[in-house]
Parts: sequence; C-alpha cells; structure tokens
Amino acid sequence: MPSSSSPSENQSAIEQSSLEYVCRYGSMRHLGVMTAKQRFRYGDEVVIHSDRGTEIATVLCEATPAAVEGILEPTEGRILRRLDSTDRGDWSQMSEMTRRDLDMCQPHVEKLGLPMQLIDVERLLGGERVIVYFVAEGRIDFRALVKLLGREFQTRIEMRQIGIRDEAKLLADFGDCGQEVCCSRFLSKMPPVSMKMAKLQRASLDPSKISGRCGRLKCCLRYEFDTYESLAAELPPVGSKILTRDGNCRVAAQDILAGQLVVTTEDKRRIMIPASDVIEILKVGEGTPVRGKKRKK
Repeated sequence: MPSSSSPSENQSAIEQSSLEYVCRYGSMRHLGVMTAKQRFRYGDEVVIHSDRGTEIATVLCEATPAAVEGILEPTEGRILRRLDSTDRGDWSQMSEMTRRDLDMCQPHVEKLGLPMQLIDVERLLGGERVIVYFVAEGRIDFRALVKLLGREFQTRIEMRQIGIRDEAKLLADFGDCGQEVCCSRFLSKMPPVSMKMAKLQRASLDPSKISGRCGRLKCCLRYEFDTYESLAAELPPVGSKILTRDGNCRVAAQDILAGQLVVTTEDKRRIMIPASDVIEILKVGEGTPVRGKKRKK
C-alpha cells in the first residue's frame, strides 16, 4: 500500500519548493533572485548557478516583493548548496591566480595594439568562463583578443568594458571615512552625483575632499540629498524678503538641518532666527522654491 503524506508535510514541501532569496555575487556585486530547496539566513555563503555559470554568492534576504522591487534588473538562478571546505579551497586557488591571469593577458593586448587598459580578471568557480574587465575611451574590436585568450584559458572568454566608477568598485579598498568603499561593499548601481548636491549640503568644494577613490564626486553625497532638498524647500529661499517678529528681513543663508535662517535686518544686522519666527514671506528669492504655501504664520 503506498504511503500517504500528512497535510503538514505537504505544506512544508510546498513552502520549501517556493523558497527564493536575494543573493549578491561576482566581482561587480550583481544581485539576483535565487530559488532554493532549503532555508538560508543573511550572510550565508552558498554556491549558485547564475546566468553566467557556477559561482559563489552571499545570501542577503528573502526575495519578498518589496526586496525584489528595489533591485534594478535582477538576474535569476538557483542555490545549489552551502559553501563547503572544498569550494573554499578551489576558490582560494582561483583568487591567487588573478594576478597571474592579468599579467598573461597584457602581452596579447600590447601585441594587438588595442587602446584599452586591463583592470581585472574574474574566474567562475565552475570554470564556465573567464571575465576580463577593461576601460577604454571608445568601442574596441576585441575579437582577435578573445581568440588568443580562449586558447590560453581553454574556456569561454567574456570581455566587459567598464567605467571609472566601476574600476574603483573592483580595485578600491577604503575611503576617507575609514570604511570600505560603498561601491565595493553594498552598492550595485552607481547613483548619479552632482556638484549641486555638495553645495546644498554645504560640503567643502575642494575636489580633493569631495572626490572618491574613482576621482569622481563621492557617492555618499547622494544619500542624504533628498532629505536636504525636502528640508530646504520648507524654508524661505536665500534672497527672500520676509516679515518676522523683529520686522522686515532678507534671508542671507539657510541652516537646513537646524531649521534656522541667517537674516539681514533693516538696520544691517545679521542674526540667526528659527524658521518658526517667519510670519510671512513678502517676496520669494531665487533659491530653492518653497513647497506649498508661500506664506507662513
């Protein structure tokens, strides 16, 4: 007589067959939604099969709708197993070969006279392919290079052109803050950063102080910009003529986080007042537009 499963066992089987996790993998910190047949926790190191092949990944969280919605173009795949001692040994050997791989590729680039700079070489745990990262000013015809490298590595070669920020993501270590650079630690996409963000946050405009390891504006200038912009929009813009308890004044500067204004009074004094002291905005300046009503009581 065939054995029958209890309702609880059936439910458990259904739950396990539908497990999905967000995993980070690869030198470029790709994010993917991976199916699994067992439960994992944040930080677990696993072996996955991605769209690139068999490789090592780190489990970040369960793939809830909210988590997946926050990922731009997530990849798909499956978790094969937990990372074991054999996998660690294989990966350690591959990591040690990276420098040698780069040195092996460089002569071929020079021989072909290609205007490109090799940055890094990434091997997959399963050996399905080798990814060569490079920077160049324009498009490069690397078909001849791929053939030469294919003979050297005896596997599929993928050439990946990257930008300056991506180069820092691969090679940089620590930033001025003393922490591991954000692009290497957790960022999957580089946020756009502008000088406007630095000015609004009253950061130093010295390029050496607001530039990251990539030589571009620091990504962290983007993190709090929306908050600064929202708070600034609640204050009268610089240049505005306002009515306060002390009479008419003109806004000379904003202390955005403190919610205070530096104003010039009619008798030419410069004082700081809380934004709550503004009774009415008589004339809006040319700074950040005020949200909502133009008058405060």
